[in-house]
Amino acid sequence: MKRAAALSALACLLAVTAAAPAVSDAPARGRDTASRAAGKTSALDAVPRRGVLRVCTTGDYRPFSYRDPGTGRYRGVDIEMARDLAKSLDARPRYVATTWARLVGDLSAGRCDIAMGGVSVTLARARSVYFSEPTRIDGKTPLVRCTDKDKYRTLRQIDRPGTRVIVNPGGTNEEFARSHLKHATLTVHPDNTTIFDEIIAGRADVMMTDASETRYQAKIHPQLCSLHPDKPFTFSEKAYALPRGDEEFKAYVDQWVHLATHDGTYRKYEDAWLT
Repeated sequence: MKRAAALSALACLLAVTAAAPAVSDAPARGRDTASRAAGKTSALDAVPRRGVLRVCTTGDYRPFSYRDPGTGRYRGVDIEMARDLAKSLDARPRYVATTWARLVGDLSAGRCDIAMGGVSVTLARARSVYFSEPTRIDGKTPLVRCTDKDKYRTLRQIDRPGTRVIVNPGGTNEEFARSHLKHATLTVHPDNTTIFDEIIAGRADVMMTDASETRYQAKIHPQLCSLHPDKPFTFSEKAYALPRGDEEFKAYVDQWVHLATHDGTYRKYEDAWLT
């Protein structure tokens, strides 16, 4: 009787062991099916098949993304990077026009595969999209007429009655200004390509934007000065926004960014605009 019971228990154990999946296979199978669990195809596969990488970009943020109104062509640091990314996927880039207010929504709705063009990493955006490995560190700092460079160096100096601060709508510049300015007059200017002319013409005094943009605008407008761009008011990072949930594509873009920011590729494109 005891021998029969032991044999019966052994048979049950062998049956359970045979039915269980091999432990070493489970993680690999999980990785292979992660992005397909909801019936979706990763952009890592879809882009090469389509032959097109759809890039959401605002086209109003030099040195990263600028659309020439005369020719319709896009130029900038991240436009060069978009071409490289597309080429690495056996595809060509197609630029999808967006705005700072619509950027996250357009990406989330599937109108593009990636958003590029000086996009700042924020927690609010990270609730809806993934971010790649960062391309650069940045932060908000003032851009003013050079004749006023000693008047607006600190937030306390800027946030006074009579100071006219100007911002473009829907992005982190407007968010920063509304969060930090209580006494200065704030004007929202709809066109980020002509907003700097407002300061030059004396219709505004200060724009606070990313240090990279202040450096570029000071380079092309001798009347404007970037104040302490090496010590901005905030810390932020630039990165590329990706569809939430597409783990395979994010892993690929992360590796591509890592290589480009360490082999001199990104620096070469940036230097061409900022130096």
